[in-house]
Amino acid sequence: MTTANTSVFRAGLLDGQVALVTGGGTGIGLGISTLLAALGAHVVIASRKPAHLDAALAQISAAGGKVSTVSLDVRDQERVQASVNEIVATHGRIDLLVNNAAGNFYAPSATLSANAWRSVLEIDLFGTFYCSQAVYPIMAQQGGGRIVSTSMTLHYRGWPLMAHATAAKAGVDALTRTLAMEWAPQRIRVNAIAPGPIPTEGVRKAFTPPAESGVPDVFAAAERHMAEYAAKSIPLGRWGSPEDIANMVAFLASPAGDWITGAIFVVDGGEWLAKPAL
Repeated sequence: MTTANTSVFRAGLLDGQVALVTGGGTGIGLGISTLLAALGAHVVIASRKPAHLDAALAQISAAGGKVSTVSLDVRDQERVQASVNEIVATHGRIDLLVNNAAGNFYAPSATLSANAWRSVLEIDLFGTFYCSQAVYPIMAQQGGGRIVSTSMTLHYRGWPLMAHATAAKAGVDALTRTLAMEWAPQRIRVNAIAPGPIPTEGVRKAFTPPAESGVPDVFAAAERHMAEYAAKSIPLGRWGSPEDIANMVAFLASPAGDWITGAIFVVDGGEWLAKPAL
């Protein structure tokens, strides 16, 4: 999706809004950042990796979007707060926070190191909380705002070799519902999106099991037989794309999402319902 608005949403839908997208420089995050900019928002992209920030900034700016970047590790609560303060000092507000930063990989639970467990929990769950907590007083003072977090569907049935990620995302779901109830009086809508299989480069790397695990490399097989895999495993018959998730974020950020809070939207073509037992 280019920054020129070719989406189903009207031009200028998010004019005047400021959106902070963590992990917004690649994959799903870049798709979200691109659409929000196309709809008129000023998008602040946060990432730990300068190369991701530079590439996303160049891409969206070249297409005419309003975009800036901030170097941020969401595991660092003090840095999160400082970054939010910097954004508000520059732009005066934050209307939308998209908690998209995540770190996932396959690892046997019996041998999962404390550092590996901690790393994913801190990025996926702690980072979501730190960023949400940091924007709360800003959104409360300005009379409301939107928080959209990225979850997943793997914890709905359990997923071997993903104990750290499934635990973290289950926590994101619970946090979403709790903050939605707690912050509703301040007109802060808190929701989450659970994407289905979207074969971005980052996902392909993260979800390729180690050879010694004995788990089939479904992404490698799917890349060889994309249409066949989608027809068998996804009821709607195709892989997802970053734009599919971006569209749901834009919907929730728009006036159409005014009466929606505490919801976890599964956007997966029906894949988790049809997933066969492992």
